[in-house]
Amino acid sequence: MDIIISEWKKLAKKIRIDILKMTSEANSGHPGGSLSCVEIIITLFEHEMNLGKGSDDPDRDRFVFSKGHAVPAQYGYMLEKGILDPEEIHTFRKQGSRLQGHPVKGRTPFTDFNPGSLGQGVSAATGMALGYKMKQSPQKVYVLIGDGESDEGIVWEAASAACHYKLDNLTYIVDMNAVQLDGATKDIMNLGDLHKRYEAIGFLVDEINGHSFEELLEAFSHHEEGKPHVILAHTIKGKGVSYMEGNYAWHGKAPNAEQLEIAIKELEEA
Repeated sequence: MDIIISEWKKLAKKIRIDILKMTSEANSGHPGGSLSCVEIIITLFEHEMNLGKGSDDPDRDRFVFSKGHAVPAQYGYMLEKGILDPEEIHTFRKQGSRLQGHPVKGRTPFTDFNPGSLGQGVSAATGMALGYKMKQSPQKVYVLIGDGESDEGIVWEAASAACHYKLDNLTYIVDMNAVQLDGATKDIMNLGDLHKRYEAIGFLVDEINGHSFEELLEAFSHHEEGKPHVILAHTIKGKGVSYMEGNYAWHGKAPNAEQLEIAIKELEEA
């Protein structure tokens, strides 16, 4: 496992560079929140999810990227794994491209919902899990949520339904990078202790360092019959780039050529 994690760390560095390159070339996108969830994406796709025979396999596990503006992390993973053609990195956010600003079901591989309005992906994922439960199907459903996104009331309605219907085939992963569009999450809408909140509703809760593959693997291994699972993954907005880390200005701002060069150098030398 140590060898695998070492390879994943190298992969994470490549994905972060891809995120920066595609947003810089497009002069558009959301690098901050994309950089914060790279380890989560890798752990999901490399270890946790049953991907079956590919994106079109009806029996594979389902993934909803509810904080869909951070999809460059998923694109970077797929570019590095050959799921997408490496040349497609130059098409990010261009008309007709598979690499739109938010993932598109039927166009983006392994995408099971078209996210846009924040919070709706959480509700959709909960509905998918309920459907599989009712059919007694083995598929699991995973949804990646932002902590800023958690301001939305629909997130908590879905969470209540997940517990009511005992959806132990459902996992929420909250990318807790502590920063959203125009400031710190605690200043914009302080949600209090999310661990206690999810626990009170009825979730199995893990709270971890979201940049630690070891802690992610441990958290994903946990299961309790009759309980949906939430992983509260503490991360750093703009992870790996000194001038982006923890800075809300980089939520939806792309680096220019000079800034890109600095960022890539930092990542390569880290």
